[in-house]
Amino acid sequence: MSVRLAVLQAPAALADVAERLVWLSGRLAKAAKRGADLALCPELFATGYNIGKRIADRAEPADGAIARTLSDMARTHGIAVHCGFAETDQGRIYNAVQCYGPDGARLVHQRKLAIPPGPERDYYSPGAGCALFDLGGMRFASLVCYDIEFVEPARHVAAQGAQVILVPTALSDNWGWVSRQMVPARAFENGVFLAYANHCGEEGGLRYLGESFVAAPDGEELARAGAGEQMLIADLDPARVAAAQARLPYLAERDSLRLD
Repeated sequence: MSVRLAVLQAPAALADVAERLVWLSGRLAKAAKRGADLALCPELFATGYNIGKRIADRAEPADGAIARTLSDMARTHGIAVHCGFAETDQGRIYNAVQCYGPDGARLVHQRKLAIPPGPERDYYSPGAGCALFDLGGMRFASLVCYDIEFVEPARHVAAQGAQVILVPTALSDNWGWVSRQMVPARAFENGVFLAYANHCGEEGGLRYLGESFVAAPDGEELARAGAGEQMLIADLDPARVAAAQARLPYLAERDSLRLD
C-alpha cells in the first residue's frame, strides 16, 4: 500500500482568499484525476504570505469560512487537502495549517513553531507541539517552513513515528541552498519522505524560488519543480521508510551517543 501525493506549487499573485480557493478547487480536481490521495499547498496559501497588515483582515478561526470551504472541497473531490492559512485565536494570529480528509473530516491542525527574523514577527505568535495524523496506512507530520530548518523538529516527529513530513513553505529566491541541500538532508537523516511545497512568482515585491520537491527516505529526489506553477506527483511507499531506517538506524541509536 502506498499514498500518492500531489504537491501544488501555486502562483503567489492570486489576488485574495476567494481567488485562491477557486484555484485550489481546480487543482484538486486535476490531482484527483491523477489518482492523488493528498494534496499539499504552500505556506499561508489560503490567505497569502507577503501581504503585510492585510493578514489581520484575512485571518480566521480554525473553524472559520476557509476551514469549511476546504472541508467541502476535500469531500467534493474525494482527496485530502493540506492547506496553510492565518489563524486568529484569542487575540493572537498564528501561521497555521490544517488537513481535511476525503470525507471532509479534519485530520490535523498545526501551528508554525518558529517565527523567523523579519516581517512575520510583526504579526504571528509561535505555536507549540507537533500533531501527527494517519492517512492511507501512513503517518504524517506537518512542519511549516522555518521549522524544518532546525534539526530538532524533524527528528522529534520522526521519533514519534512520522513516515512523511509535509512542509508548506514561502521560500524566496535568496535561499536556494535551503531547498536544494539543507531540507532534503532532513529526509535522509531521519529515513522519512519529505514534501516541500513552495509558492512561485512574485507577491508584494517578494520573489519566490519555486523548486518544490519530494525527497525519499534514502536520499533520492522523486520530483522537483522549476520556477513556475506546477503539480508534482509522487508515490510514497512505507516499505522505503522501513528499509532506510533499518539500513541507517539513526533514530534507534541516537540515545547511545555519549555527548557529555
